[in-house]
Amino acid sequence: MKITRKTLLTVLLGLASFSFAQSKPKLTLDTFFNSVSYSHVALSPDGNSVVIETERADWDQKIFRKDLWLYRDDAKGATLIQLTQSGHDTEPKWSPDGHWIAFLSERKPASEKNSDDDKGKNKDKDDKGEPAQIYLISPAGGEAMTLTEGEEEVHTFAWSADSHTIYFATRHPWTKTQKDDYRKQWKDVVQYRTAERGDTIFALDVSAALARHTAAPAKSEKEETEKQPDLTPGARAIATLPLRIDSLITSPDGSKLAFVSNAINQRQEKTEDVEIYSLDLIHGPAGASPAQAGEKKPPPAEPRQLTHNQAIEVRPHWASDSRHIFFSVEVGDVTNTYRDVQPHLYWVDSEKPDAESGSVEQWSKDFMGPVEHYAVAADAILASARLGTEVAMYSATKPDQSLHKLSSWPGTFETISAATHSPRIAFVYSSLQKPAEIYLADNPDKLDQARPITAFNQTLAQSDLPQGKPYRWKADDGTTIEGMLIYPPGIDPDKPAKRLPLFTFIHGGPADADGNHFAADWYQWSALAATNGWLVFEPNYRGSSGYGDKFLQQIVPQIVSRPGKDILEGVDALIKDGTADPDHLTIGGYSYGGYMTNWLITQTTRFKAAVTGAGAVEHIGNWGNDDTTMDDAYFLGGRPWEAPQRYHDEAAIFQIDKVRTPTHMVAGADDIRVAVLEDYLLEHALYSLGVPNKLLIFPGEGHSLSKNPWHGKIKVREELNWLQKYGGIPAGN
Repeated sequence: MKITRKTLLTVLLGLASFSFAQSKPKLTLDTFFNSVSYSHVALSPDGNSVVIETERADWDQKIFRKDLWLYRDDAKGATLIQLTQSGHDTEPKWSPDGHWIAFLSERKPASEKNSDDDKGKNKDKDDKGEPAQIYLISPAGGEAMTLTEGEEEVHTFAWSADSHTIYFATRHPWTKTQKDDYRKQWKDVVQYRTAERGDTIFALDVSAALARHTAAPAKSEKEETEKQPDLTPGARAIATLPLRIDSLITSPDGSKLAFVSNAINQRQEKTEDVEIYSLDLIHGPAGASPAQAGEKKPPPAEPRQLTHNQAIEVRPHWASDSRHIFFSVEVGDVTNTYRDVQPHLYWVDSEKPDAESGSVEQWSKDFMGPVEHYAVAADAILASARLGTEVAMYSATKPDQSLHKLSSWPGTFETISAATHSPRIAFVYSSLQKPAEIYLADNPDKLDQARPITAFNQTLAQSDLPQGKPYRWKADDGTTIEGMLIYPPGIDPDKPAKRLPLFTFIHGGPADADGNHFAADWYQWSALAATNGWLVFEPNYRGSSGYGDKFLQQIVPQIVSRPGKDILEGVDALIKDGTADPDHLTIGGYSYGGYMTNWLITQTTRFKAAVTGAGAVEHIGNWGNDDTTMDDAYFLGGRPWEAPQRYHDEAAIFQIDKVRTPTHMVAGADDIRVAVLEDYLLEHALYSLGVPNKLLIFPGEGHSLSKNPWHGKIKVREELNWLQKYGGIPAGN
């Protein structure tokens, strides 16, 4: 047979490609947990720089380090430098003139620690527990300077439109005498709820604060600080509220502030605690103090409530017209009746009277999925929005316009930032085989030409990562359900092997979804499970987002039994078509995924091993402990005394005697959302029944294992070991 040069070249290229694929290192536990995530991305007003908040594990200090980096693209070329090194720096915000970056930090004051320019020597040795304060740093680098101080943490802050003033909110300040009197009367007794204090909004002149930073404090100022330990020198109160203040934002024309109120204890118990307010800045020209404006000091202004609904509003942002305020909803609905819908995008008219009909309007109503992230550009909104397993980037220019898709990239777009005076946009992007990095596009129309500006996860990207694809099946009532299949590395999803050991990995929420993205943490570890030989099945059961509000609401009032059927029918379909090995089935999940795991091991004995975390086994105690009790009552059709039978019927504990599956459990010792008592209850029940089990408790952790990175790493290590021990991947897989 004659072999042409072209044929030979094709063969050689194919062999080279195969050799490269074979040479990729296996994804290890260490590589996986050394990943870097991006919490905040902020483009400079001129679009030439991006400030980035990274989060990564610091194994020696047993913390997650949060540092700021600066990407600059100018005539000298593109550079990425570390801007801060304290390990406790978050929420960077550019001044509108682009001269400064303000951020929150829980670092020790400069007088007690080394500066950011100290190259890390002895840095952050005891840097824990400091109240968050506002710091300022130049984009050119140098030492970060503190703007606020005191014993109360800053909850939120915003720049004035002219960059002269910082507005910030803290808890109502107390004098030293008030603090001493309280301690004398109550000692260490906690007055739950009754001793709560709302917030005050302050205005702080930036130039004056910087001058005080460089000068030694006067004797009178020291004395005043001792009397008023909660106050920042030079800050003046402009408004108060009997609730917590979050998400403070300034209108582009500088005439108004807006913010979202919240319960003081941040528990979602009443929707009326969480509303959007506006505040007229009546103290003279934008950002000017009364002295600058030549006026007498005005009394604190009265915030005006703009929304009155049954929703938990989040992520507010002023529109460019300085009249409308965009926002999304975490749970609930903007209509008068409480119900959970997907996070849609709305805006409210700040100039209409309170509760006037039509003051709140939904954007792009015809879009079936949730808007997960958004940014406001000069003449449009940019949104990352989910349809099924894909989260694409879209745009719209007016409320009644359909979302217009901007990119052909498959995968997941998130954390978008738009520039004030430039068409550039920055965003985080990932897909199954592309770990998350930050990308920069010159304008929305050139999204497909966006370039990565970070490479912190390059080691992950060079590992042999698994491939995957969507999978669909029919439920018992004819509804089509979708999920993801993540295959062990080396298996082509288009030519999959048969009878693979299956790990059914259930997402939390429930209003969430799995799809075409890459994640590497204690909560989302599908890539690591697949690397260890499991075909990972991620079902987007009823109650998931991305498939319409009706699909999401079909979980009510069967909080576990309806989605449980969807999941088991998906497993049945995988067995029937020969994809899954019926003799090697395992299951797991965390939070609501833990709820479902706990329920499903009472419904079938087919699973050889289960790994569950922070999942309830009953609903009455959980309703009382949970900080999101509105959801619980909604999902079950009422509060415990209003729907007692359903609280019984949908609880795993009352069928726990059916369990035969060896079960591994984890919990945060300080979890409020799903109290650790639920895990103790499950463990005690399994122990009394003689079912193999193991419970790990992580000290100091809440619902999210965000304090000590060792906790998450140990969690996943032990869960993988449990799956292997009892699930038993056959030799050769």
